[in-house]
Amino acid sequence: MILEKPYGVSDTVTLKTSAGEELVGRFVSEDAQGITLKKVMAVIAHQQGVGLGQFAFTLNPDSEVTFNKHSLLLVCRTDNEMAKQYISSTTGLQL
Repeated sequence: MILEKPYGVSDTVTLKTSAGEELVGRFVSEDAQGITLKKVMAVIAHQQGVGLGQFAFTLNPDSEVTFNKHSLLLVCRTDNEMAKQYISSTTGLQL
């Protein structure tokens, strides 16, 4: 059996909501009711493939957002390539 190390503080994680949204953000904390991420971005499809876009247009991009666990289908580490794209989008660093 292969066990993956659980995600931790500042790891890039992906959420899939029951509404079908896929979100990527920096893990902050988790409790019985919710999971908190910062710098949340939405995964969007476009002509060149999959990319990242603004999650909420009126929200400060650096805000911490808590998601109710009852509205989530999954929480997991983000794929390495998408995590690199996320880091580039949120920090300006090219990896």
